[in-house]
Amino acid sequence: MHRCYTPGADFATPSLPVEGEEARHALRVMRLRPGDELEVFDGEGHSAVAQLVQAEGNSAMQLKVLRLLPELPPVAQITLAIAIPKGANMDLIAQKAVELGACRIIPLVTERTIARPGAGEAAAKAAKWQRTVLEACKQSGVNRIPMVEPPQPFPHFLQRTDLPVLKLQCAITPTARPMRETLEAARAGGHRAAVFLIGPEGDFSPAEYTASAVAGYAPISLGPIILRVETAAFMALSAARYALD
Repeated sequence: MHRCYTPGADFATPSLPVEGEEARHALRVMRLRPGDELEVFDGEGHSAVAQLVQAEGNSAMQLKVLRLLPELPPVAQITLAIAIPKGANMDLIAQKAVELGACRIIPLVTERTIARPGAGEAAAKAAKWQRTVLEACKQSGVNRIPMVEPPQPFPHFLQRTDLPVLKLQCAITPTARPMRETLEAARAGGHRAAVFLIGPEGDFSPAEYTASAVAGYAPISLGPIILRVETAAFMALSAARYALD
């Protein structure tokens, strides 16, 4: 069933107007016709089954809400803070982070980050990744849209006080504790939220490791194999969901 994003919609009312890109996609790409059913979601966790009542050109339509759908069970609140990788890998990371249940994605510029958006590019990059997140939500059935923040310098990120208290840094250091042990202890302690910090292809610099430790980030190991940035992100998110959900 086609899924349509309807931000701010009140599914308690039977009539639901939809305009703009979501309507164009439903009418022109998916070729929905009056009488067809679709799923609508507001990005805040609510969804419903609706029926297309009337198409108004190619960019607007009127829907009738048929029934509300049950909310998905709550999951662990996982923030992914990750150094921007080269090429289009950030798009892949954003897409898969949605499927693996991340609630927020924070792109970082570290000392060894190669892809460095300019001052005028940061907002555009974030908007692009946010669109990727939305499409992933529509495809995967996720009803709560994760937020993608604009790229930010690593020192600025470390100063933030609005992140979960469980702060984990995927590290290639001798002092890193195995991720399994760390997450088992977190689960035993009742943690339901965490932030995972993942570095660039060339890893964090020694100074960044020191600064992270001062900011309260515990180094964890993903094993003896050196992973690509995107692989590390997928592994960390998967393990977090398994342990903390």
